[in-house]
Amino acid sequence: MKKVVVTTLIMMSLNAIGQNVMSPELLWKLGRVSALGLSKDEKNVVFKVSTPSVEENKSHSKFYTIPVNGGNATEIKDTKEVLNDKNISPDGKFLVYNDEVKIDKVLGKDFYPKLDKSEAQIYDGLDYRHWDTWNEGKFNHVFYKENKDGAAGIDILKGETFDSPQKPFGGDEDYIWSPDGKSILYVCKKKAGTAYAISTNTDIYEYNLETQKTINRTEGNLGYDTAPQFSPTGNLTWLQMKRDGYEADKNDIIVDFKGMKINLTANWDGTVDNFIWSKDGRNVYFVAPVDGTKQLFVVNFPGLTKIAIQVRQITKGDFDVNDLVGFAGDEIIVTRNDMNHAPEIYSFNLKKNSWKQLSNVNTETYKTLALSKTEKRYVTTTDGKKMLVWVILPPNFDATKKYPTLLFCQGGPQSALTQSYSFRWNFSLMAAKGYVVVAPNRRGMPGHGVEWNEQISKDWGGQVMDDYLSAIDDVAKESYVDKSRLGCVGASYGGYSVFYLAGIHNNRFKTFIAHDGVFNTVSMLGTTEEVFFNNWDFGGAYWEKDNAVAQKAYTTFNPATMVEKWNKPILIFQGGKDFRVPIGQGQEAFQAAQLRGIKSRFVYFPDENHWVLKPQNAQVWQGEFFKWLNETL
Repeated sequence: MKKVVVTTLIMMSLNAIGQNVMSPELLWKLGRVSALGLSKDEKNVVFKVSTPSVEENKSHSKFYTIPVNGGNATEIKDTKEVLNDKNISPDGKFLVYNDEVKIDKVLGKDFYPKLDKSEAQIYDGLDYRHWDTWNEGKFNHVFYKENKDGAAGIDILKGETFDSPQKPFGGDEDYIWSPDGKSILYVCKKKAGTAYAISTNTDIYEYNLETQKTINRTEGNLGYDTAPQFSPTGNLTWLQMKRDGYEADKNDIIVDFKGMKINLTANWDGTVDNFIWSKDGRNVYFVAPVDGTKQLFVVNFPGLTKIAIQVRQITKGDFDVNDLVGFAGDEIIVTRNDMNHAPEIYSFNLKKNSWKQLSNVNTETYKTLALSKTEKRYVTTTDGKKMLVWVILPPNFDATKKYPTLLFCQGGPQSALTQSYSFRWNFSLMAAKGYVVVAPNRRGMPGHGVEWNEQISKDWGGQVMDDYLSAIDDVAKESYVDKSRLGCVGASYGGYSVFYLAGIHNNRFKTFIAHDGVFNTVSMLGTTEEVFFNNWDFGGAYWEKDNAVAQKAYTTFNPATMVEKWNKPILIFQGGKDFRVPIGQGQEAFQAAQLRGIKSRFVYFPDENHWVLKPQNAQVWQGEFFKWLNETL
């Protein structure tokens, strides 16, 4: 092992640039920090740094440890030397892992072996594609085997046409060992085909190695059950959403204690991102959005005592707490970021309420930059509520000048707009290019109570649109805003918002940019893969003529029905492998704009999904984004 200060990884190339504000090129040279856990002796944090290479169009990763009390990072070659392997059973006898298994016949060559050059795909139900891959009859399954060379694996879902880990994003966090090593618990949605596409009902199953029998530990709950872990005293704990088909339902912490399922956050008006038990098993620490940020909370576990359950917010500030890594004495180790800084590893002293930054992968880079300033303001909405709005000001901001201003429309639609750091929709970069950014926590945002978060469902084009306009109108009153140069930008539901606002903005905006946005709610229902989402948010299908709520979603709230009112330039980005908001949405919008004679541009990424992940594509995206603004704003 060799000692290094991790910032030297990227500084040589950055020093030559000599820039004093953020740029797209610089953004994609930053190291991206991922915390992997505490070392076996709990004296060090183990983490990964991935650094993109635009020239090679891929990223390179290195691994490090850093003392929990601070110090220099040490590069390591093999994390197995320092990390506990959570896939090994507590007694060390077995190893759990996952692999993909071919079960269903799907391909033409599956049915007609002699026609092995056929590319046909044959389906009898939905879930024929998901996120960015087509279903080829293969499923993720959990296996275990003896912890010795040459041992054969045993498939605990043998023959089942279900996925664990869950697709598309599940990993080894979807399965765990029981404390006694006699069982494996795993997350699975045991539905297939069309039933899978319309449901969010995952459960946590327990497979007994001795009996080879499986039981459902969360039977009866109809929504998501995810993130299983055991408390230090052996109580199964997980995150639970109650309602089937509602992917953004309130997420609660559930503890199975002596056969009783105790909801620790039932009476708290918020939703949980992730959690970790204290070492003594008395408290659960968790991350949740609140007031435009993500903060650390704690809830006590009373067991059978009469002690009241209380949720308490621990941290405050204009930053986001994200990953919970572990404990070191009075310190909890986390990752933290804000709109100006990519994630780094921090420790927070629970007794002193004090922070210490541990990793400094990008610290020296940021020291060379003039950074944007973020301000909170609270705007009164048309229905008399107070709405938090982030305003991001350019570096070296001068209030006597006038700046072009962008309304940012968040996706989700129920995803938090906090002090996050994106490598695409990067507010610091937009500000560095000379734009004021207005980012409202409009209706449908977690962090402002469950009622605020849920209001957007079945009302996509309603109050939320008034919220957007209230935000931009309020900020536009400032003397530093050039009211003749307002733009509107967003992706996913934010892209839908752009398409919708283009028809109702009453000449507020001079230009629009939409990425993978929903343009036609009718064709969206007919082509998207997770149908439960549309069923819930639109209220039903377009052929349900007696369903007034659904009919409104496909008529009044359908941007495609308002194209005759479009009158300003629009740039449309679209990923070819986006099955969530499929390619036709972007094509329909561009074709409509072109046929109406509106200045428009279509930027198509055939190898990208709902996001833009490849370094060179990301540079094209940023180049086209700012070129369009230069042309039209």
